[in-house]
Amino acid sequence: MFEKRDGEQLLADDPAAMPADGSIVFIGRIRSPWTTRETCPKNMRTARETGEGATIEIDESYRRGLEGLANASHVIVLTWLHHAPRNLIVQNPRHATDAKGVFALRSPARPNPVGLHIARLLSLDIETGTLTLDAIDVLDGTPVIDLKPYIPTVDLIADAVFASSKDAK
Repeated sequence: MFEKRDGEQLLADDPAAMPADGSIVFIGRIRSPWTTRETCPKNMRTARETGEGATIEIDESYRRGLEGLANASHVIVLTWLHHAPRNLIVQNPRHATDAKGVFALRSPARPNPVGLHIARLLSLDIETGTLTLDAIDVLDGTPVIDLKPYIPTVDLIADAVFASSKDAK
């Protein structure tokens, strides 16, 4: 699913084969229209531009944890990007001119393939554990590891920047 490009570097040991430092449980799954990497939007901006929504199905034992979440207009969704390789430490994205370390990228290929998505919460049904979102940029069936409310007074950083490589020189 991921081809190796010039300038990319692999870790000596694949994190997927290493003993776990902790354990993560999946609390549910994403239901999205995206079934292949080629058709899946690369980020939330492009996902929103498609006009395609998505849902999250929370497992029954975790549904009580949804109480109060309807007060949020947006939700932070943490996912486990289970199709991504975990041993790529330097990547050469198609859109970039130079290779970059994985921690300077939003690529799913990383030692711990945790995805972070901020989506508009359109509806919430606690009884069925269904959250309806405006968009998502992951494949159908992607495991969900956590949900958090987006709180503008806490999460918004008005002066945040990310300079492109050419600006940072």
